[in-house]
Amino acid sequence: MAVKEKVLQFANQVSGKKPGSRGYFGVEDARYKILEPVVTDEMAEVLLCMKIRQKTTAEKVAPLCGKSVERCSDLLLELSEIGVVFVNEIDGVDTFWYETWVPGIMEMMVNKKEQAKKYPQIPKAFHDYGVENGPRSTGSFPPGVGLMRVIPIETAIDGETRRASYEEISKYLNDSDKFSVSDCSCRTARESMGEGCGHLKEDMCIQLGHAAEYYIRTGRGKEITREEAFEIIKRAEENGLMHQIPNLDGSGKTHAICNCCGCSCLALKGANMFANSDMVRSNYVSKVDKDKCVACGECVVNCPTNALKLGQKLCSSKPVVDKIERNETPRNTKWGPERWNEDYRTNREDVVESGTSPCKTACPAHIAVQGYIKLASQGRYKEALELIKKENPFPAICGRICPRKCESACTRGDLDSPLAIDEIKKFIAEQDLKEEHRFIPEKRHDYGKKIAIIGGGPSGLSCAYYLAIDGYKVTVFEKQKALGGMLTLGIPSFRLEKEVVNAEIEILRQMGVEFKIGVEVGKDITLDELRKEGYKAFYVAIGAQAGRRLNIEGEDAKGVIPGVEFVRDVNLGNDVKLNGKAVVIGGGNVAIDVARNAVRVGADSVEMFCLESREQMPALEEEVEEALEEDIVINNSYGPSRVITEKGKVVGVEFKKCISVFDENGRFSPKFDEADVKVVDADYVLISVGQSIDWGNLLEGSKVELNPNNTIKADSFTYQTNEPDIFAGGDSYTGPRFAIDAIAAGKQGAISIHRFVQPGQSLVNGRDRRDYHEFDKESLQIEGYDNTPRQKAEHKTDIKAKESFKDIRITFTEEQMKKETERCLGCGATVVDEYICVGCGQCTTKCKFDAISLVRKYDAEGLAYEDLKPAVVKTAIKRQGRIVAKKVKDIFVK
Repeated sequence: MAVKEKVLQFANQVSGKKPGSRGYFGVEDARYKILEPVVTDEMAEVLLCMKIRQKTTAEKVAPLCGKSVERCSDLLLELSEIGVVFVNEIDGVDTFWYETWVPGIMEMMVNKKEQAKKYPQIPKAFHDYGVENGPRSTGSFPPGVGLMRVIPIETAIDGETRRASYEEISKYLNDSDKFSVSDCSCRTARESMGEGCGHLKEDMCIQLGHAAEYYIRTGRGKEITREEAFEIIKRAEENGLMHQIPNLDGSGKTHAICNCCGCSCLALKGANMFANSDMVRSNYVSKVDKDKCVACGECVVNCPTNALKLGQKLCSSKPVVDKIERNETPRNTKWGPERWNEDYRTNREDVVESGTSPCKTACPAHIAVQGYIKLASQGRYKEALELIKKENPFPAICGRICPRKCESACTRGDLDSPLAIDEIKKFIAEQDLKEEHRFIPEKRHDYGKKIAIIGGGPSGLSCAYYLAIDGYKVTVFEKQKALGGMLTLGIPSFRLEKEVVNAEIEILRQMGVEFKIGVEVGKDITLDELRKEGYKAFYVAIGAQAGRRLNIEGEDAKGVIPGVEFVRDVNLGNDVKLNGKAVVIGGGNVAIDVARNAVRVGADSVEMFCLESREQMPALEEEVEEALEEDIVINNSYGPSRVITEKGKVVGVEFKKCISVFDENGRFSPKFDEADVKVVDADYVLISVGQSIDWGNLLEGSKVELNPNNTIKADSFTYQTNEPDIFAGGDSYTGPRFAIDAIAAGKQGAISIHRFVQPGQSLVNGRDRRDYHEFDKESLQIEGYDNTPRQKAEHKTDIKAKESFKDIRITFTEEQMKKETERCLGCGATVVDEYICVGCGQCTTKCKFDAISLVRKYDAEGLAYEDLKPAVVKTAIKRQGRIVAKKVKDIFVK
């Protein structure tokens, strides 16, 4: 393709370069490439007769470029449509001028939607410009006078005595009388490259004054009122976005307010990729009050530059990262490619090297345990519930059945007894069961696209909850006649009463989720038929609801029943009766449930047999104790070798002594003493040695593959299968696990689906990796803490446990809950990297504990474009001096 020489010359002119001068760039530069598809050499002839940021008219330019006024006017108007020049009507005459590349020409060209879509080269060049030119400016701009400037969220600097009006977002809105709004140009560019981050881009960037007039006139934006502009600012903050302004109009002046995210903003790319925070920062940095901080992590996941990470608060005999120090920054060090963080969109870290609190780390959903405990201690129950529901929509359910990995990891357990975390959560969640106190999240968006959830268990319901928050039309298909999956059909009512499950599912109904029960996808309706109905994506979470066989002699005899089917029949209210002796094979929580159910439906006696020793049993200790209290006999270290039958009916089971369950590598590999045989009489044998997955015809005709163990193959981070619009999670993906694991997967599946159904979004860019690790508990110094005993939940005394399906466990009283929250050691706290922090204030809006604030550290005002060069030259000279001084110092230190 022939080079457009005059277009190339104009591209260089914008950058202050003349033909033959040093630094004159060629056709491979992004500045030429963005113009090349749409700007002609004739247009460039007109542009070459103009000067940057100087207003002119067609009448003035025409004689300079040898064209008629009419032709010159037509070309300038066409250039304004393209986005190369601004146009405003001043005193009745169209007046034109061009700005610098960014902020300026590049954003305007990208915001011409049809143009950017027709020529993907344009948005890509906008992106590439920052990569090509970012290194040249790194370290050379003084803080606060870069091309863009972060303006703190206003509530973050309320009461700040040294605040200046140019740092208030309201100042810019109140100073203008004309407003427009457009899509975010950065996120539009990322989207066109297939690298979007999922953040809301529509109607997010506000133009003011002359820019608003231009955007409205050229169809780039729509006119809005000042009140609507304030609403957009509020919506941006609620969606975790921060504010920036073009910073070249002079102190206290700007023509736009951008609402940005750290993962797609091309200005913040300089801070994230090149550590060039000075180019965009405000005068503020975040400060954490460690005494108030509870390491909930909300500030960490919302920080646009990853300047905040979770650390520890407790004293330790080993070094602890309590402040992130940078000995080398672009201010005092040459900053070449070896120091760039090119993968900043995929390698964010949540935790400092020395680790953070064990409870949040151990929880599969990484719930802010320390955070909701603190809120509960202050009586702020609804806020505590809201915090839990950011990661887990079903706190009342989990408060009753969770395996409490957080408690197992609790630091307090090394001192005396772990905190009763689940009991505290259960107390908080009680209000969710009362309609008048329920927390129902507001919709953040209204995307409206149809999504199908296949399976109404904890993972599918969790996915539905988070998709509903984003405003999707979610339909849950459940083949059983009841919702909840194993919550409803696999867990007995004496552990999880169905009123609790139904109450939390009711919240989803109120959020607009539709449920279709008794519908088996693959049998009653196919995936292709659902696609024809407009469903854009599927989340497959059918669970593992079938029993697993032992594959031993006599297993098909009458009276041998899969445990999960037995519990399901009981929960569905079917007429289930056992007479005589029941033998339960298995040692997990489900086996305990099976045994306790058998007691309640008439078995004269119940014995359990499992391969594991008492110490190795997978069942929780609490559940084992409850089984023993109901006179269930547990026989450890025995495995079944055959079922003894007479006339096709079970009469007994033969067991062999299990010597070891696992081999030297920790793999399941039981070994038996062939001589130690035990025969047990039995009228019923209930097998509970795991669960299997029944796919039916669901995946027929799809590209989805299954693993050898019959679980579905999917990406471990995004949950996407080989069929791009099918995502999977829960037990059908992992194999049988706990409800909290399935719930955690449901949220991640929702994030992936949201990104998948929105055009141009990446499933991974800018996404929280959720890579947590706990601190070294062995090095903690906690000798001085109190020894307040752990509170214990009472049981109802007016109900005979063995005869009732009611849950006899009593929720903590408020007094018990308060006493238990006082036992929390407050292990974690947020740590700030002040150099990387750009002072946006997003962290302060997410903190419920007043633990993080913005403090003014710098004192810079924005400069007009014409005054910028001297300030940059001065800073660059000082920087070179610091680099030399540091080198000399390093030599002497060595």
